[in-house]
Amino acid sequence: MKTPVIGITADLEETGGYSALPWYALRQNYASSITRAGGIPLILPHEMSLVDSYLSLIDGLMVTGGAFDVDPALFGESTQHSSVTLKRNRTNFELAITKLALQQNLPVLGICGGQQLLHVILGGSLHQHIPDDAPSNIEHEQRNPRTEPGHDVLVEENTMLSRITGMQRFPVNSAHHQAAKNCPEGVIISAYAEDGLIEAIEASAYKFCLGVQWHPEYRISPADDAILASFVEAAR
Repeated sequence: MKTPVIGITADLEETGGYSALPWYALRQNYASSITRAGGIPLILPHEMSLVDSYLSLIDGLMVTGGAFDVDPALFGESTQHSSVTLKRNRTNFELAITKLALQQNLPVLGICGGQQLLHVILGGSLHQHIPDDAPSNIEHEQRNPRTEPGHDVLVEENTMLSRITGMQRFPVNSAHHQAAKNCPEGVIISAYAEDGLIEAIEASAYKFCLGVQWHPEYRISPADDAILASFVEAAR
C-alpha cells in the first residue's frame, strides 16, 4: 500500500536563538508521530507561491500549534486582547493551504493553535483569552511539563473522535490561552473539558477533518496514538 505523505506546517521565528536571520522550527515529535503512525512527514516552509505544489505532493495536512494566536479580525472582532501575539505570515500561509486542502478533501488534522485556525476557517470564533472570557479552575496553560497530563476531556457520543478512540474520557496535556467559542453550521463539537470549554471539533462534510486542542504527538494516552493512526490511514 502507498505510504502517505503528510505535510506539517512549521513555526517561524524572525530572529534570535538559532539564527540572527529568520528561521523555521518544528518540534521533533510532530514528525516522529507521523512516522510512527506509518506516514512520511514533510515540513512545509511558508512559501505562498508553492501552496498548490505542496498540495500536489502531500496526502494529508497537519496544522501545528505554536506560541502565537489567530488574528481576531479573522473571526470578525475589532479589538485585540493584550495577550494576543500574531505571526501574520505564518497564519496567512496556514489559512491558504488549509482552505485548499479542505477544498480538495485532503485529510486535515489541526493541533492546538491549528485547531483554532481550523475552527475559524469553518466559520467559528474564538475566546481571545480564556482567563478573561471563560474563567475556570482548570489550568488550560498547565504549569507541569507538557509530557504529563493537564486535565481530562469528555468525548461526545456518535462522533468521529469517539469512533477513533473508543473512549468517552481520557487525559490530555494543555498549552493554550485561546479556545473555540461557538459551534458554526457544519461543525461538530466532539470533546469538551469538564469546565465546558471546547476541546475538539470535526466536520463530517470532509473525508477527515479533525481539530484537537491538545497535543497528541506527546502520546499522553492511547487515544493520542489512535488519532494519529486514523489520520494517516485516511491519507492512504
